[in-house]
Amino acid sequence: MTGSDTIDVVLPCLDEALSLPALLAAMPARYRPIVADNGSTDGSPAAAPAHGAEVVHVPQRGFGAAAHAGLLASTAEIVCFLDADGSCDPRQLPLVTGPILTGASDLVLGRRRPTTRRAWPVHARLGNAVLAHRLRRRTGTRLHDLGPMRAARRAGLLDLGLRDRRFGYPLEMVTAAADAGWRIAEVDVAYAPRTTGSRSKVTGTATGTLRAVRDMSRVLAR
Repeated sequence: MTGSDTIDVVLPCLDEALSLPALLAAMPARYRPIVADNGSTDGSPAAAPAHGAEVVHVPQRGFGAAAHAGLLASTAEIVCFLDADGSCDPRQLPLVTGPILTGASDLVLGRRRPTTRRAWPVHARLGNAVLAHRLRRRTGTRLHDLGPMRAARRAGLLDLGLRDRRFGYPLEMVTAAADAGWRIAEVDVAYAPRTTGSRSKVTGTATGTLRAVRDMSRVLAR
């Protein structure tokens, strides 16, 4: 898929072989997936070619390293980010790109609305709430969630000069955008349990959540 109407979708990936095939198969027309593989050992990238996805191999470990490598590999004017664990439905990507396409917003985040109680563990929800509160105080934005589904224009994202290469990357994107005067918005998106048989590196354990909160707190402290 090529052309000026293409929208790139960066999927940071680490051992997501169970979820990637269905996720890539559900990608809407015009949305080109870029699997930024962060050293998977389960054959995750193997599913990509059959679904028209580009694979970017990222040797530097870290969520931010994978996400930024995917951004650098993108060529479309508008770029989305989406977790590769199957928790978010790619068919809802037009909800976050819509305000970008119309010029109403510069950065749009999907506010997660859990489809079941087990979709979003309590420890992860509490950690997100604390960070969102601190983010509102830091930037004045009215965000309630640091959701993984988001969209912005590629050139603008590159101009932000994002430096974090760990779990602080998604938060740094928001703080840098706010400091640059971007119009930041939220839209509701469904949030389901991740693919059966796999576990999130962040929300799957309290330790993972604490690690993410630590990395994001460092971003807020800058």
